[in-house]
Formats: sequence, structure tokens, C-alpha cells
Amino acid sequence: MEIMSAAFWAALGSIIVANILLSGDNAVVIALAARSLPPHQQKKAIFWGSAAAIVMRIVLTLIAVKMLTLPYLKIVGGLLLVYIGVTLMLDEDEEGGENKHASSGMAAAIRTILVADLVMSLDNVLAVAAAAKGDTVLLVVGLAVSIPLIIFGSTMLLKVMERFPIIITLGAALLGFLAGEMLLTDPAVTGWVGGELPHSTVNVAGAIGALAVVGIGLALQRRSRAAKAQEEASAQRI
Repeated sequence: MEIMSAAFWAALGSIIVANILLSGDNAVVIALAARSLPPHQQKKAIFWGSAAAIVMRIVLTLIAVKMLTLPYLKIVGGLLLVYIGVTLMLDEDEEGGENKHASSGMAAAIRTILVADLVMSLDNVLAVAAAAKGDTVLLVVGLAVSIPLIIFGSTMLLKVMERFPIIITLGAALLGFLAGEMLLTDPAVTGWVGGELPHSTVNVAGAIGALAVVGIGLALQRRSRAAKAQEEASAQRI
């Protein structure tokens, strides 16, 4: 496809729009992962996490059609999202400050961003690949242009999270919802039930996944706080 042709620019616009619309959940997890870092590392984690995720998404898009037909892939991805959602809720409860940040740091945040983006992009990349119409150059350019847009969205969410911590719980619930949907749309599941499940059933599974992540996260938070309180009480007695 000629770079100066109208078809090229129309397709490029379609890729950018599709990527923006489909990257809302990715921006959420990027902001969630970066919020546990010191302020001077947050922007670096968002930039490198977003850039690495886009590169990974380009590779994933090229092989997505085959990958999505593999049974159990979405099931594994859904379970990973549940784990990430619960972990991010536990990070919210951790106020360990500098030592925690120094040990986990930016590398851990970027790793979380990459894993979550990989899992959540399995479906999203199909729309981007369709818009690219098999043109690899167009695909790379379109996704690269989307980097600053995702970074901006993640940065804005990070600021909002600082003022309204409830968004962290809502973000974790979103990951649980996506996990529930992925579990029921895996080829192994649809093959077992004899076809795709109704959209309403998939939505119910998503809601159950959201409740599960939040419920597990809150339970672990309470247990962590109780353990800390017990340790503090023991230290005071000594």
C-alpha cells in the first residue's frame, strides 16, 4: 500500500482509533502497576512499559489469528489476569514505602505491565490486524503512533488514582471481568459446549470474575492488616 495514498492514511487512522478504543483496559493496568513506584520512577515505568507493550503487541498481532485458535490459551490468560488483579489490590494495601520500592522497583512494574498487556491484547489485536489489511509497515506505524496516546491515558489515570483510591479496586475488578470473559470464550470451552455461549452468559462470567478478584483481594488485605496488627502488638509487649 502506497504511503502517500488515501487508502494508507485511512487505514492508519483506523488502526490508531481502534488501538485507542481497545487500550482503555491496558492504560488502567499500566497506571495500577506504576502507582506503587516512587514519583520519579512512575513516568519512566509508564513510558518503557507502554513502549515495550506496543512492540510486543506488534509481534502478537502478526501471529494472533493462529494463537487465538489454540485451546486453553485464554484459560491460562484469564487465570493470569485474576492473579494480577489480586496482586495489584494487595499492592494498594502495602505502605512499605522505600524498601518495597527498592526491591521490586521499576522492573517489576514493567513486568506486570507486559504480562497483563499480553493477556488482554489477545482479542484486541484482531481488530488492529484487520484494519492493517496485512500491511506490516502500516501495522507498525499505526501502533507506534499510539504509544503517546496510551502513555497520556495512563498518566492521567495515575493522577486520578492518587485522589480517588477506589479506582484501584475498580481497575482490579475490570481485570477480573476480562478474566471471566476470557475463560468462557476459550476454544476448549466453546468446543465442549458445542458453540459460542450467549453474550449475556459471558457477561455473567465476567461479573463473577470481577467479584472474585475484589473478594479475594479484600480478604487478603484484611488478613495482611490483622497480621501486621498482631506483629505490632507483640513488639509493644516486648
